[in-house]
Amino acid sequence: MSLFKKVTDFAKSPQGKKAIDQAKRYASDPKNKAKIDQVKNRFMGGGKSK
Repeated sequence: MSLFKKVTDFAKSPQGKKAIDQAKRYASDPKNKAKIDQVKNRFMGGGKSK
């Protein structure tokens, strides 16, 4: 079974839907959005300042 199939199967399950809802709520908080943006910039090469 491919990884993508496993991920889609999980996303369709009740546990996956719950996890997705929790992630959406977490990401909608402005404080958490700033943290997510910092991590994203670090991985994408945008956070090179000290």
